[in-house]
Amino acid sequence: MHHFNIRALEYLNGLSKYGSLRKAAKMLNVDPAAMSRMLGQLEAQVEMKVWERNNRQSYLTEAGNELLNHYRNIIRSEAAVLSQLTKLKNLTGGSVSIAIGEGFITNLVSKPMETFMTRYPDINLSIEIAGALDAVKLLEDQRIDFAITYAAAPHPKLHTHVERSHPLELIVPKGHLLTLKDEPTTLQDLQALPLALIDNSTGMGRLVHHAEQVSHVSLSPKLQTNSVSALKNFVSAGLGVTFMPKLTVLEEVESGEIEIVPTDLEILSKARVKVQSLKGRALSPQASTLLDFLVENTHFLRSDASRLAR
Repeated sequence: MHHFNIRALEYLNGLSKYGSLRKAAKMLNVDPAAMSRMLGQLEAQVEMKVWERNNRQSYLTEAGNELLNHYRNIIRSEAAVLSQLTKLKNLTGGSVSIAIGEGFITNLVSKPMETFMTRYPDINLSIEIAGALDAVKLLEDQRIDFAITYAAAPHPKLHTHVERSHPLELIVPKGHLLTLKDEPTTLQDLQALPLALIDNSTGMGRLVHHAEQVSHVSLSPKLQTNSVSALKNFVSAGLGVTFMPKLTVLEEVESGEIEIVPTDLEILSKARVKVQSLKGRALSPQASTLLDFLVENTHFLRSDASRLAR
């Protein structure tokens, strides 16, 4: 591949602009002999004349005009790149794609997203609703910048930027018989009760399945779903109980509509919310700005569950 000397192309542009070698050399503040020599080297490279002298005027040949167009394309391209870099630096453009579990979306899209989009109106956002397994796949395929996951299994290809403790809780309707127990509830206690469980492709589902294995108990849910909203509605309607992190039912707990019942399942207390990206793939300025903003402005990323409002 031939690489043309950019200085020689600049001299060719000056020759076209000012009409003579001597005038071009003066305007570019270079020695005419040096300018002539570099143009000669350019001609040797392309094996064609790139300019001609006619009396006191100089003009470009067809080959020279081709090279001049090439030079101007380079300048335009560099200007476009610089403009784009400036936009990136000033966060006046670009886009960010993230994945998030359904349980977080209400907390995310309400006030935090409204504030972010008002502050950075030129940044376009794409939000995928995805369970833990699907979020990891989206990261591996480089279809998103980062993911907010819950109880995701460890993964060697992922980098964790932020993590917060948010135990998986047993939630029940107000006044449920389990709220009257003096001892923590066990999985065996749930075998005789109407129960809703979420799909194992989610972090919540994976964690409950793990708890079943540890406790040597097999649960038979009355409702099996991949929807966090369906779980919440199941309990709110008084149909039965389920497992959800407190952050997803905070309003219902505060209003007294739903209650949290202690369990003896230590494994559920270890669940964590994580912000993860693909190792070796640096976040763009926009993605980094969004991540920092969410950590500062969303309850579930700013604090552990123990510090959430009760």
